[in-house]
Parts: sequence; structure tokens; C-alpha cells
Amino acid sequence: MSAFTYRNGVLHAESVPLPAIAERVGTPFYCYSTAALESAYRAYADAFAGMDASICYALKANSNLAVIRTLARLGAGADVVSVGELKRALAAGVPASRIVFSGVGKTRAEMRTALGLGIYQTNVESLPELEALSEVAASMGVVADTAVRVNPDVDALTHAKISTGRKENKFGVDMELARSVYARAASLPGVRPVSVAVHIGSQLTDLAPFRSAFERVAALVLALREDGHDIRRVDLGGGLGISYRGEVPPSLADYAELVRATTGGLGCHVTLEPGRSLVGNAGILVARTVYRKAGVHRNFLILDAAMNDLIRPSLYDAWHTILPVDEPARDAAEEPMDVVGPVCESGDTFAVQRALPPIGAGDLVAFLSAGAYGAVMSSTYNSRPLAPEVLVNGSEFAVIRKRPTIEELMAAEEVPAWL
Repeated sequence: MSAFTYRNGVLHAESVPLPAIAERVGTPFYCYSTAALESAYRAYADAFAGMDASICYALKANSNLAVIRTLARLGAGADVVSVGELKRALAAGVPASRIVFSGVGKTRAEMRTALGLGIYQTNVESLPELEALSEVAASMGVVADTAVRVNPDVDALTHAKISTGRKENKFGVDMELARSVYARAASLPGVRPVSVAVHIGSQLTDLAPFRSAFERVAALVLALREDGHDIRRVDLGGGLGISYRGEVPPSLADYAELVRATTGGLGCHVTLEPGRSLVGNAGILVARTVYRKAGVHRNFLILDAAMNDLIRPSLYDAWHTILPVDEPARDAAEEPMDVVGPVCESGDTFAVQRALPPIGAGDLVAFLSAGAYGAVMSSTYNSRPLAPEVLVNGSEFAVIRKRPTIEELMAAEEVPAWL
């Protein structure tokens, strides 16, 4: 059941009417539902109950401290790809012992910070990175529990820009090279190769690519053990999709059963790193219509939200359902509209010829399924302040990131003395 529903003709977030939030914080703004976040996490926990498994939330989907803390309080660990995300996870209450550090370009300074904190695992993605980790760990007198992320050359059947498991992608070590990389790891000081990691992409709505990847990981684990390596963990990444436009993602029960079937016989601890599927449907972006523009060939809704606030439609041609906050009449006639923002780019377009009920200047609209890769990918392009973020809990709401002022944006800059 969605946390965003019409009540008495007005779209609500849980028990809070969206116009009440708009009046308080202005538009555009992001709004997240505590109930939806908690429900999504518990669905994972229930599906994997009885398995030796950890759920490490992938912060790149939404790194707001309040969102992370909501999940951490339920037991979530964290999958991070930068020191910034690492520090956010710690600040939100995730223990270092439940943090996995992923990413293809970790610097020595980042490694030093993570190892000093005693994180659970470092996932390396190349031989040079493995050697750098060894160098740093040995200089600190510590041993880093390490996974090598392998690239299984599996087509994730998703958007090209979020597919990460093909040979042409930058991620991971080619499966054919994995055994030699593990052999090198075993010879190096400061690293302990204890895990195999894989992540083939985001927004997957078919279990077949997962099956192919997990079967290859399982076979590699057995081969590595034959080589004498003590592999006791597997990191299966994330990637389970959500419904944006009628997609039907696999059920978590089926996903969990696949994990059991492919890796359950290994006796390994399993790490899962969901991101979008925990937060995507827990958030929306609310904007106000500035103008309704009639053209000769098409009509436009010009909003006060722009591509800097939600870049997914421009970057990925992504679809987000757009709803008027005031519930339209059941028999309201729809008409095709281009929904755009005010930024001086033709790419500042959210929808093209989208069939929408009547929406006029001043009306509020909501973009659904915006909790993942929304606010976290936003920018201040055109010197537009970041949209505030709001967390709803029942009948209460709180601002969890305020909208900065123009003056605050400029305060970070300095004009040199010669000017």
C-alpha cells in the first residue's frame, strides 16, 4: 500500500496533506515517508529471515542522514562508495563493523580512513587497487578483510547507464582473471581475501540475470577454495527494481529463494546491498506550476522544479508518474502536455506529451517514486538552491535538509584580491 494517497480530495504523505508542507517549506521539495521506509526494510528482513545474511543499505540511492538513521534503527548496515558516505553512515548510527566500502576508485587516503575505523569489508575492483590497499593496511599494521568484485559479463537487461556487469563496463575484475587476482591477494601483506563480490546493475526487473551472476559467483567460490583460499562470505550487491511505469519487479520471496538456491550450499555469510528498492517508492518530489503555456503544436506545464532538482528524466529518459495534488474528478478529460522546468536547457524536461488531467498555474504536482537518485543527484545549476527534504511520520513532519539561501550558496566562494 502506498504511503502517498488521496484523502478528501488532497494528496497526503501518510496523514499529512502535501499543501501543508508546501505552505511551510515552499516548493519544490522532497518528501519521504517513514512508514514506507520501514515497510521496505522489513520486507527484506522477512524475506531473508533464517539465512546468514546482512542487509547493507546502498547510500548512493539517498544519503540523507534521517533516511539512513531510519533504516539503521531497524538493523541496516551500509554500502558506501566514498569517505563522505562513510562518515554519513557513522553519523546516522551505522556501526563501522556493518559498513562495506565499494567503488572503483578508492584513494589511499580513503582506505586509511576506512581501515582506521574498522569497517566490515573493503571491496576492491582491480589489481592496482588491491595492491594499494595492501600498502596502506600494512603501513597501519592492520589486516583488511577484502572482497574482489568480479565482473561476470552478465547483461542486466536494464538501462545502459546503470548496467555494471558487462565486460565493457568499468566495474570489477574479469571473471577469467579472478583466480590470479586472489592468488596475488594471498601473497600480499595487510589483506585477507575472505569474500567474492558482484553487482551487475540497478533497476533489474527480471531474476534471470541475477541467477546467471550468482551461479558464476558460486562456481568461483568453489574454485577459490580448491586453490586454498578461505572464502567465507559472498557479497551479492543490490539492483532489485521498483515499479515506475507498470514494471512488475520480482517478489522479495522469489529473490530470496534464488539466493538460497544459488549460494545457500556454500556455507557463506551473504551481504545484500539494496538501495532503490528500499527508498525509491518512499519519496516524492512536489512542485508548483508556474505557468501553463499554450503553443501552436503542443502545450506546456512550466514548473518551479527543474532538472537540477530531479535529473533522472533528462539523464536516463526516466519515467515518473505525475499526479496533481488536488485530486481530479473521475471524469476529468486528459490532454497531452510537455512538463518542463525553468532551466535554460532543452533537456530540462520531465515528460513529453504526457496525458494529464487539468492542471493550472499555481497548482501543485507530485512526482512519484522519487526517493532514490532524486535529491542525492541534485545540483545548484543556474544558481538554484537545493530543494529541501522533509520526513513524514504519521501526522508529523520535519525538515531534514533545509533550502539554502542564495547568500549561503555564494558564501562558499571568494573573489581574489586582484578583482
